[in-house]
Amino acid sequence: MQASSLADRAYVAIRELIVSLELAPGALIDERALIESLGIGRTPVREALRRLAQEQLVEVFPRRGMFVTGVDVRDLARISEVRATLEPEAARLAAERATDEERDELAALGDQIKRGADLMALDERIHRAVHRAAHNHLLEKTLGEYYVLALRIWMIALGRAQDLEEAVEAHRALIQDIVVGNGDRAADTMRAHVQGFEQAMRKVLVSV
Repeated sequence: MQASSLADRAYVAIRELIVSLELAPGALIDERALIESLGIGRTPVREALRRLAQEQLVEVFPRRGMFVTGVDVRDLARISEVRATLEPEAARLAAERATDEERDELAALGDQIKRGADLMALDERIHRAVHRAAHNHLLEKTLGEYYVLALRIWMIALGRAQDLEEAVEAHRALIQDIVVGNGDRAADTMRAHVQGFEQAMRKVLVSV
């Protein structure tokens, strides 16, 4: 396997450990343990950690080591301000640019909402599908990074995820707007969803 592919694999695996809180906020990162547990060489793991540092999930302190960045729930409002600006534009572009296959993918995700699913996992799959369908790699990359920062905060409240069901259900209207190609309405729906989800999450976090 090429080094870039190994680095990508290491990046996804380590990011999941951080987002899931398995690597807890503030934890010292044991590079040797990661290499052994992932079965990936030192160079790809280091490349992945550099990438995670650029995305503010890892921080390096000279002579002290590398640590998982802390979580400050107060950042949720600031992250949501960015997402409330950029996510509606991604939805508008997705409604205009999505291929037939991408619209089918979104519709299938909407069907999973009806059947019930892991709410946080489904929310992430829907947002990433919308980002891809916007066909703007810079917008997709930026939103992906902010989504992960928010997701780590949301994971703190995962045990109370039933309180968020209404916010995730709002994806049904969003998906319909994109599938039929109504860009303006998709943007409005996405904006309301991001703001509503932030408010719902804030209520959950206050009670944690």
